Amino acid sequence: MELFRIKRDIPFMSYGRLTTAISLVTFILAVFFLATRGLNYSVEFTGGTVLEVQYQQSADLNLIRDTVDSLKLGEATVQSLGSSSDVMIRLPNKPGTTSAQLSEKVMNLLKAKDSTVQLRKVDFVGPSVGEELVSHGLTAAILVCLGIMAYLAMRFEWRFAVSAIIANMHDVVIILGCFAFFRWEFSLTVLAGVLAVLGYSVNESVVVFDRIRENFRKPGLRGKSTASIIDNAITATMSRTIITHFSTEMMVVSMLVFGGPALHGFAMALTIGIIFGIYSSVLVASPIALWLGVSREHMIKPTKPKEEAVV
Repeated sequence: MELFRIKRDIPFMSYGRLTTAISLVTFILAVFFLATRGLNYSVEFTGGTVLEVQYQQSADLNLIRDTVDSLKLGEATVQSLGSSSDVMIRLPNKPGTTSAQLSEKVMNLLKAKDSTVQLRKVDFVGPSVGEELVSHGLTAAILVCLGIMAYLAMRFEWRFAVSAIIANMHDVVIILGCFAFFRWEFSLTVLAGVLAVLGYSVNESVVVFDRIRENFRKPGLRGKSTASIIDNAITATMSRTIITHFSTEMMVVSMLVFGGPALHGFAMALTIGIIFGIYSSVLVASPIALWLGVSREHMIKPTKPKEEAVV
């Protein structure tokens, strides 16, 4: 399906040095913010107390959030849990205060505002559990990257695998850098969004790489340079790229605007990842593949001539 067709190839590769330089500067800034500011880990990673409370009517999350913040317990998270009357409250660890004491303080203040509130459940997340979640999350990200590289190396060629994984890591680091710079909470849902971006970004790279391989096999493009063939492949997939990413971005922005606090981090990670995923797949991965020396000889294996039968 095509909304439009571009008749003249856009010279993307002629801007390869500029776009790669911009990506490099953005990448360095993201690493700088990660190193200096760090991620604002949620209770799942740092440990803390999680309360589930229930109201007889719809709960006012802003009022509950202001009430909990008045206790000066740290950065607390208040969000709906399933229905508008069920609320989950996450509190960070506080030295010298047990989980029972924290929950008692919160419930006394909430009941002073609304006597119908009931405590349904209290969970304590220890720091050791948070460290285990961090290590498991890093392991999952590394395994995903290795799997992507192996898949691309087998389907295409190792030069494409290297360029695609560099572009994907570029997206991931920029997402983490944004969360570090703005001090947004990094939770398990955000980690899930980062892993989803890895798969989403590589999908666009596969589409472009597949078209490049097809162009190498077309007789009409045999006299063209590798840069021209890559430009033709990217231009030919522009309509598909716009349709796919625009539709996905509309859904993600809807989650960001209407999903509430529970989906805010997940939707924000996807929003940033989709925007930079388009950029990296077209203007980062392809120039890197070109500079690594991908060519027709690498993509198409020469066929052996058939031996003539001896009469």
